[in-house]
Amino acid sequence: MNASVRPSDDEVLARTRAWLEKAVIGLNLCPFAKAVYIKDRVRLVVSQARHVDDLLEELDRELDLLVATPAEQVDTTLLIHPTLFPDFLDFNDFLEIAEGVVGEHELEGVVQLASFHPGFQFEGTEPEDLGNYTNRAPYAIVHLLREDSVERALEGLADPDAIYQDNIRTLEKLGLDGWKKLGF
Repeated sequence: MNASVRPSDDEVLARTRAWLEKAVIGLNLCPFAKAVYIKDRVRLVVSQARHVDDLLEELDRELDLLVATPAEQVDTTLLIHPTLFPDFLDFNDFLEIAEGVVGEHELEGVVQLASFHPGFQFEGTEPEDLGNYTNRAPYAIVHLLREDSVERALEGLADPDAIYQDNIRTLEKLGLDGWKKLGF
């Protein structure tokens, strides 16, 4: 995406919802997402930050809001920035700082972060390895998850570690062309 052209918040939200519905839920990349999404417990926040420091302040506020709000109202938050991180490695560096923010809030073991990016790449992989697409999204996203919600969701699974392997098999079956047809 061209960093000089910022999409409207409505466009960002629409593309993020489409990604959630078609990829994350539609392909069952996260077996826990559907329940909280259909109950409207996923908070989607489009960041207006112009600099990393501003985004860190938004992360501070979103962490505070998440832990102060009952899970029945907001179970998880997606903090989305459509233009600040065109480069995945810059976003990855930001995530290290963001993890430190979780620690500063004394929320280790309470909130965990997950990340998504249009150019997401696991270490030791090639850019077009299909496994990377498990964490590819239309925009850079920091996902704030409640640890207790994750633990409850994992209780019902015989082999939680199999999720990642199942996701790779799903994406290999879909193929790169199939992924592109989803619109991402």
